Amino acid sequence: MLTGIYRLTRPALFALAPEEAHELTVRALECGLYPRAFGADDRVLSQTVFGLEFKNPVGIAAGYDKDARVPDAVLGMGCGFAEIGTVTPHPQSGNPKPRVFRLVQDNALINRLGFNNGGHAAALARLEARMNRGGIVGVNIGANKDSVDRGEDYVLGLLRFNSVASYFTVNISSPNTPGLRDLQAPAALEALLARIMAARTRLTNDGAQRRPIVVKISPDIAADDIAPIVEKLVAYDVDAIAVSNTTLSRDGLKSPEAREAGGLSGRPAFQRSTAMLARIFKQTEGRIPLIGIGGIDSGERALEKIEAGATLLQLYTGLVYEGPSLIGEIKSFLAKTLHAGSHANLAAIRGRRADDWAKRPL
Repeated sequence: MLTGIYRLTRPALFALAPEEAHELTVRALECGLYPRAFGADDRVLSQTVFGLEFKNPVGIAAGYDKDARVPDAVLGMGCGFAEIGTVTPHPQSGNPKPRVFRLVQDNALINRLGFNNGGHAAALARLEARMNRGGIVGVNIGANKDSVDRGEDYVLGLLRFNSVASYFTVNISSPNTPGLRDLQAPAALEALLARIMAARTRLTNDGAQRRPIVVKISPDIAADDIAPIVEKLVAYDVDAIAVSNTTLSRDGLKSPEAREAGGLSGRPAFQRSTAMLARIFKQTEGRIPLIGIGGIDSGERALEKIEAGATLLQLYTGLVYEGPSLIGEIKSFLAKTLHAGSHANLAAIRGRRADDWAKRPL
C-alpha cells in the first residue's frame, strides 16, 4: 500500500528541484507526517555490533538529516539506527546551487553539496533535547572547507558530541570538499586516526563513555591502496568501516545530467561499492564490521551487500526512487531469506559471496 501511495506522490516531488524536495520531506518528518513501523522486528534481524544492540540492520545514510532534525522520525519509520550529519564545527552554506541532480533514467543522484550544515552547536542542542528517547543515533563528523587544521575539526566533533552520540562516523571520503579525500592516504590517515583515538582515550580516562568510531571511505580507492589503508584502520582498532561514499565514476550512465560534477549515488554505484566492500571484507578477514552503502534499492540488493560482507546497511538514493516502504521491504525480504535457509541470524550469510564479489572490477 505504501509503495502505491509513494508512486502517486513521487511525480509531485520530482516536479520540485531535488534539494527543495529533500527539504519538503524533512519538514514532513518534523511534523510527524511519515509512515510508522508497527510491531517488533523479526528477531533474526537483531545483532550486537560494536557493543550496540541493533534491532535490524537498516539505516539511512548521512546527508539526509544533516542537522539532527529528524533522527526520531527515521527510527520511527522502522530503521534500526539513524545517522546525522555530516556536521562541521562551524556552520557553512556549502557549494553554490543547483548542486543536486536527479538522473532519473539511471535511478541515481549526483550531489556536490559540500557539507552544508548548521554547525556543531545547533545539532548538539537538538541531540541533547532527545537524549532520553532511546534508539541508536550516530553522528557523522567532518571538517570545514576553510579549516586550517582539519584534524582538529574531527577531534572537536568527537569531544562535543560524545555525550549524545551512539557512535561516530569519520567522513574523510566526500568528493565535494577539496582535498578531503587526501586524508585517506596512509600517512595522513595514520596521523588523523592517532589524534582521534588519543582524544577518545582522554575522554574515557576522564570517565566519559567510550563511543565506537566508524571510518567512511571512498569507493574510488585504487585497488593497490586498499591494503595499506585497511592496515592503518586495523592498527588503530577502528570499530567499523563504512563502504562507501559517493563515486566520481560515470560508467554507463544514460541521463544527460551525468555530466554534472559531484558524487554519484544510487543504482549505478552498486557494483563498484559492493566490489569494494567485498575486498575490504576479505582484507580484514571479516573481523571488523562493515556498513554497506551504495545502490541499495530492493531486498535483493540488500541481501547482496550482506553476502558481500556487510554487517549493517545504509540507504539514501533508493528511498528517493522507491519511497519509505523500502525500509520494511528490505527487512521482510532479509527475514524471509534467513527463515527459508534455516539461518538463525544475519551472521550466517554474511560474506558468503565475498570471494565472488571481490573478483569483480571496481
